Amino acid sequence: MSLVSVDAAQVVAAPSRFDTIIDVRSPAEFAEDHLPGAVNWPVLDNAQRREVGTLYKQVSALEARKLGAVLVARNIADHLERHLRDKAREWQPLVYCWRGGQRSGSLGWFLGQIGFRSAQLGGGYKAWRALVRAELDDLPLRFDYRVLCGRTGSGKTRLLQALGKAGAQVLDLEGLAAHRGSVLGGLPGTPQPSQKHFDSLVWQTLRGFDAARPVYVESESRKIGALRVPEALVSTMRGRGRCIDIVLDESARVRLLLEDYAHFAADVPAFCRLLDALVELRGRDKVGAWQALAEQGRWSELFVQLMQLHYDPLYQRSLRSSYPQLAQARTLTLADADAPTLRDAARQLLG
Repeated sequence: MSLVSVDAAQVVAAPSRFDTIIDVRSPAEFAEDHLPGAVNWPVLDNAQRREVGTLYKQVSALEARKLGAVLVARNIADHLERHLRDKAREWQPLVYCWRGGQRSGSLGWFLGQIGFRSAQLGGGYKAWRALVRAELDDLPLRFDYRVLCGRTGSGKTRLLQALGKAGAQVLDLEGLAAHRGSVLGGLPGTPQPSQKHFDSLVWQTLRGFDAARPVYVESESRKIGALRVPEALVSTMRGRGRCIDIVLDESARVRLLLEDYAHFAADVPAFCRLLDALVELRGRDKVGAWQALAEQGRWSELFVQLMQLHYDPLYQRSLRSSYPQLAQARTLTLADADAPTLRDAARQLLG
């Protein structure tokens, strides 16, 4: 059977048309980003791709193609042997590589020779990435945002999660970015995704929303850790979003921070290294004093100082300049940030 070419828009319009989406790029390319739900059948692994590329640059295109053909044929044979045992004649895969060229074409040809109705993504991942970027300029403008505002430790993330459990449409940007958004916000043992994959996750989440219903989101800066939030999304949240001001008293905020950042007690030197990033803003003496509190295990006292002297002033300045509509915000006061309280608050907001 011949290999059918489809474009990225066709895949978005009817993703269920394909039983399996196969990314034949190297594992490193796949890890950086891939189509939603894709599986990785690399026709060249990371080392092989480097080897063929080096041969192409330093020797000749012919020698690179000869080596590439041998490696691709071996890898494809391995994939066919491992993955096709349970595939019926009606199985319809979509195959793609970087530009929709030789790598995906090679696997697609073999699948067609077997008798499967396989399709190739025209333009490959490059075309898919262009579609995602273009839609992220327009898609965020379609929604009505409810922006949860509140000082550090006020329970915004927990309330957002409670809203999701209660059936609200929730865009958890920090969850997608695997980062809490401050200098201390990295999640232990969880690296952030690449910028491309973060964009894809945001795009995929927005694509699943109903524009007739509000979307709940936290007030975020333009960057979450090392990742940039799509500009159209930031601008729409700030320009049209309706703010909800979350208020939690200081003692409850400290308790929340002690829970969320408990992992730092197991690696105080790493915590102190993170605080070094605040020297330019707060001075060496102040940061040194905070590092001393951490080394002495005086975490409650440390978090109170960080809130009062760093996070609260910084957050209030940023919020006032970014969300001019904050003065008209609905205020939601929480007794604590425990699950029953947040569940009731979510119901109140949705009521």
